[in-house]
Amino acid sequence: MTGLYEEVRIAVHAVWTRRWLALGVAWAICLLGWLAVSQIPSRYESRARVFVQMRSVLPSVGDASAMGDQQRDIDTVRQTLTSSVNLQKVVRGTDLAKTASTDQEVADRAAGLQNAIKITAQQDNLFEIVSTAATPKLASSITQKLIDIFVETNLSDDRAQSTQTLQFLDGQLQSLGAKLQDAEAKRADFQNRYLGSLPGTGSVSDRIGAARAQMSQVDGDLAAASSSLSALQGQLAATPQSIAGAAGTAGVGPARARLAAIQGQLADARGRGYTDNHPDVIALKAQLTQAQAAVRSEPSGAASGGVPNPAYLSLQSMLADRQANVAALRMRKQQLQADLDTLSAKLSEDPEVAAQQGEIERNYTVLKDQYDRLLAQREQVNLRSQAQSQTDAVKFSVIDPPTQPRTPSAPNRPLLLTGVLIAGILGGIGSAFAMSKVQATFPTAQRLEKMSGMPVIGSIGEMLTRQQAELRQKQLKVFIGGVGALAVGYVALLGVEMLQRGLAA
Repeated sequence: MTGLYEEVRIAVHAVWTRRWLALGVAWAICLLGWLAVSQIPSRYESRARVFVQMRSVLPSVGDASAMGDQQRDIDTVRQTLTSSVNLQKVVRGTDLAKTASTDQEVADRAAGLQNAIKITAQQDNLFEIVSTAATPKLASSITQKLIDIFVETNLSDDRAQSTQTLQFLDGQLQSLGAKLQDAEAKRADFQNRYLGSLPGTGSVSDRIGAARAQMSQVDGDLAAASSSLSALQGQLAATPQSIAGAAGTAGVGPARARLAAIQGQLADARGRGYTDNHPDVIALKAQLTQAQAAVRSEPSGAASGGVPNPAYLSLQSMLADRQANVAALRMRKQQLQADLDTLSAKLSEDPEVAAQQGEIERNYTVLKDQYDRLLAQREQVNLRSQAQSQTDAVKFSVIDPPTQPRTPSAPNRPLLLTGVLIAGILGGIGSAFAMSKVQATFPTAQRLEKMSGMPVIGSIGEMLTRQQAELRQKQLKVFIGGVGALAVGYVALLGVEMLQRGLAA
């Protein structure tokens, strides 16, 4: 511990003996450092926050995709807000225009603002605009101008973009409409020349496929109808044509019995809820008309040994219906088979016609689908444009107006001035201590004895005359004055910095 204390005393003595060197170095470092700090321009930072509220008055149009389009438009404006064109608007709309008289100077000022503006997208459609400038007023005016451009660009771009989109869609619709008319003309001409006499619609292959599908359905219906007819014929064969007459029914002819049976069936059908338009009711009415005519032509006194069986008569009527249905299905099958034969013959005779028709049909279908989709998009854009022009689809609210900074954001001059002062003091002490290591002097007798290897008998203290003592006192006062002047300079610079901040605010 004694050795360490001795080393500290020796170092302090070495620095003190070279105090003028330390003071000069400290002054040199402080002057150079403070001069450099004073040359750093002050930068004031102004902040503002803007909230963008997106709303739609058209639920059918303003769905999630439309809201996504609006969000993308706002993001695009945010990214292009710092473009050269917009920055030149900022220059011309603020005090920066006073120092720029030509277009080149305006462009240079706009390029300088490129790194002085920062726009950050926060959550919930909240945007923060930060701008830095040489004065608080200029920083605040730049931020306000950016807000004005941000709002103006979004509102004007929405309308301009909708107008441009409508113009583009109209041009595309006109072009597609002309192509579609040509395709329709080719399609109609081909139909008239080659396929006008053929059954069905569409290409030859499509017509053949449709005919085969109908044929398959008719075969199934014919099989079911034939099976039902066979079952009904077997039931009719097992049913007697007449039954023994009763007392109350004597003298009733077969026509009147059939009329009574049809009336009973008609009453039963209506009891089930069938309307007059039901096929069964219509058929029963037709049979009823025929039965009434037969009754009018039958002699009033006609009688027989038995009464006609109503069930047999009903089965006869149903049998006639089934036979007519089977005959109609067979005729339909023959017609479809004839159509298939005609189409197959056409396809085998001229296969190029089928290929040509397929190409025409595909071109027409593609153009028709494109035209319909484009027309639907045009209507959506038109409706959205009208909604935007008549309502505020996007509303901007300034949550935090541009701040008026009172202190510069950069540089931190008090901290830099203090750092320069500390660096000057440390540099002066370090230079004095380094000089003591370079010069070959021995502060104590023990150090001299150690370095020389010879014993030191004794040491003589320094004796000062009166004049020397007075001179040293004067030099000490001058040294203290130099140190005090360094401190006063530091305090004065801090005062000037505070004064400049007050004046700038």
